[in-house]
Amino acid sequence: MAKGSARSAGVMSALAIALIAVIVLAATNVWNPFPGVWDWVNRDEPISEPDVVWQQRIGGTPQSVTIAGNAVVIRYRTRIESRSLATGLRLWERKADWAAVAGGDRDAVVAVGKLLSKGYELLDPETGAVRRKDSAAVGVWTYRNAVVDVRCREPVDCTLTAWDPRGSNPIWTTFLPGVQTGPLAGNPDTLGTRRLTTRQVHEGAGGPVEMPPLLGLSADGRVHIVDTATGRVMQDVKPGQQDRIVVVGGRMLRIEARAADGTCYFTVVARDPATGQEVWRRDGLNLRTADGAGCVQRKDPQGGENVFVGVGPDARETVVDAYDGRVLWTGPKGEKLLAVDDRYALSRSADQRSIIGSELAIDRARWTRPVNSEGGAALARNAALLIDRRPNRIIALDPRSGRELANLRSSAEVLAVGSAGMVIGDGRDIGYFQFAGASTGGPAPTAGPGGQEPEPGTECGGPKQPECPPENGKDG
Repeated sequence: MAKGSARSAGVMSALAIALIAVIVLAATNVWNPFPGVWDWVNRDEPISEPDVVWQQRIGGTPQSVTIAGNAVVIRYRTRIESRSLATGLRLWERKADWAAVAGGDRDAVVAVGKLLSKGYELLDPETGAVRRKDSAAVGVWTYRNAVVDVRCREPVDCTLTAWDPRGSNPIWTTFLPGVQTGPLAGNPDTLGTRRLTTRQVHEGAGGPVEMPPLLGLSADGRVHIVDTATGRVMQDVKPGQQDRIVVVGGRMLRIEARAADGTCYFTVVARDPATGQEVWRRDGLNLRTADGAGCVQRKDPQGGENVFVGVGPDARETVVDAYDGRVLWTGPKGEKLLAVDDRYALSRSADQRSIIGSELAIDRARWTRPVNSEGGAALARNAALLIDRRPNRIIALDPRSGRELANLRSSAEVLAVGSAGMVIGDGRDIGYFQFAGASTGGPAPTAGPGGQEPEPGTECGGPKQPECPPENGKDG
């Protein structure tokens, strides 16, 4: 009996040692024989119903989350980390005071830098490897198709440079007599539009946008307007004391506000930046840039990319094409605009019982969806996002057809939206939900064949986008 007891004790000790080894290996991501079990241990409860593809507990409250190809880039206050889009497991981590993603699904990079320090690094989102390093830039702007940086020898002697996201040679370089940036060099303010969004959807959830045709940069009370195709400085203007200048859709807009009769009178004048000639003018269109007495304009207008939002004399909200001044959408009286981009608009009906999806420049609505009056909506590059209440739901729709991509019972926030799914978060728990019909092999393509109507998220064929190339990639 003593011999049997000793043998049993030895077996138990060996099993205990083996179990400890497995736990240590799994905890350090060296080897995890029970990924499903470990995921269950590492989470409190599912953050949505139906469940997400993966759910992970992260090390703090994220400042921003971006889907970058096959990775999820998470920025905290003093560090950044990347996780696998397929599994949620951490790929790499490093210290950084600011970070911003550039590029698309197949050429994404992550720009990182330190507070009050010159220079930045471009990292591969999957490996963390440094693809390009700069030691002098004081500001960096990140877009889907470009990285733009600025370096200054002196406050009035600056150089603006554009790069392909993964390029090593500049596309163009131009001189500027000063640029305002700030202590955090990632995406300093430019003179454009403010995006409409809702509380439960992070403002940058859609990821980087296309570089606009013009950049409006301010310095010393003047506005410098740069053609992003050539790098040429097209205008250097000083706004009037009660005027505001913004650059939208390839036009320089001068918003004039005059106080009289106890109210503010507005005029919007669009000029061709190449010639300075007036292209179109609209009187009585309030762009919500001024508040308080004196009609002092402290804010840029709301809008998205090549369009902006105004309120007409009849109190109806209007979406205007900045390039030619066309009215692309006007809401019925009492209807509230919730989100807009170059192609679509989301609005709340006058009775507050539903959200309406419209395609710009099309008279009739594309779809209508019942939503609680406390809910909200936002537009990302690849989806229209509805946030419902009682019960709490996150609904993702094809913005053109209203086809349902996701319908989750969840109180989480939408942190990032990609071509095949979205990342949602509740506190320190984040998870990835794949859209209905999306493939599991990575990001979905972002461009369809020429000659077909573009799907949401494509980069060609829209009202303000270039024509799609032929299917075989060649002309003729």
